[in-house]
Amino acid sequence: MTGLQDRLTPEQIEEFGREMDAIRQRIVADLGQDDVDYIRNVIKTQRGLEVAGRALMFAGFFPPAWLAGVGALSLAKILDNMEIGHNVMHGQYDWTRIPELSSQKFEWDTMAPAENWRHSHNYIHHTFTNVLDKDRDIGYGILRIDPAQKWHPYYLGNPVYATVLAFIFQWGVMLHDLEFDRVVRGERKWSDPELKQMRERMARKAVKQVGKDYVLFPLLTGPLAPLTFLGNASANLTRNLWAFAIIFCGHFPSDVESFTEEETENETRGQWYLRQILGSANITGGPLFHILSGNLSHQIEHHLFPDIPARRYPQIAAEVRAVCEKYGLPYNTGPLHKQLWSVAKKIVKFALPPRPRQADRTPDTLASDRVSAAA
Repeated sequence: MTGLQDRLTPEQIEEFGREMDAIRQRIVADLGQDDVDYIRNVIKTQRGLEVAGRALMFAGFFPPAWLAGVGALSLAKILDNMEIGHNVMHGQYDWTRIPELSSQKFEWDTMAPAENWRHSHNYIHHTFTNVLDKDRDIGYGILRIDPAQKWHPYYLGNPVYATVLAFIFQWGVMLHDLEFDRVVRGERKWSDPELKQMRERMARKAVKQVGKDYVLFPLLTGPLAPLTFLGNASANLTRNLWAFAIIFCGHFPSDVESFTEEETENETRGQWYLRQILGSANITGGPLFHILSGNLSHQIEHHLFPDIPARRYPQIAAEVRAVCEKYGLPYNTGPLHKQLWSVAKKIVKFALPPRPRQADRTPDTLASDRVSAAA
């Protein structure tokens, strides 16, 4: 693991890994009723906001009530996707044995079927975090977001693709699992049984989601159906833009590193932890901001400990940062506007062809350059 080994000695990497393991073990040993009460209260709040939002749609003839309904429904969808769905489906509450908190049974209010997402996110993304050609979240198969991705004129549209993806993010996450780029390259057949099953799950989920938000609930409001339709669309749009911003700010700001498959061969536990630190970024903010982000504002801690209840990340963030400082490792964090601006600059920068002196560099050379630049 060329780039990672240049950071620390093998002995330091393993000691670093043991310190991360100790943090995890301490939190796991402390899990209990407070964690259950917390997530149940969030679920109760989410359901209350959704009921309030739907009810206020019935008062659509009164603009302030309609706006309040859109706001409440937007918050409900954000909580459902970020602090509840994402975290429950990570298995963060499987230890409770409570059916409604089971990662294998939970289904969320968004287009991506839970079964598809658990494979592409829980397994592929969290196992191969920021590994080029393995982690499909790098650019979502649409964007060039790293210098080691070979440039093509197609990428001149990077800013346009990113903007469209932000607006339709729930659809983008769903379609992401189809791996269209691999089908186009002939690496995967459209007729594969696995891909067929995936498409069928997508179709069922899409019919359910579209039917609920754009047919059933508008019809229930009678003559106010157009306003209800618009309100539901506005809530989905708000959730899409928020989720896009939080997720991209946790993965793609400047100084977040990516890795080659060769770098991660025969990876030890300590090296895996190190890769999570170097390949993630946090977003600063207050308690409400962290809850609405699903605590993915603590993306570093989430990548280190994806199966620990996310409410615990703020409790251990200072300790994780202190361990990073001890070993001279970066701890990438900053306010939302700073991280978002950093992401935007990368999207524009990598839309353009590389300068001549960069054109012939290999992924190994680029990985080495990233390490040197950060040292």
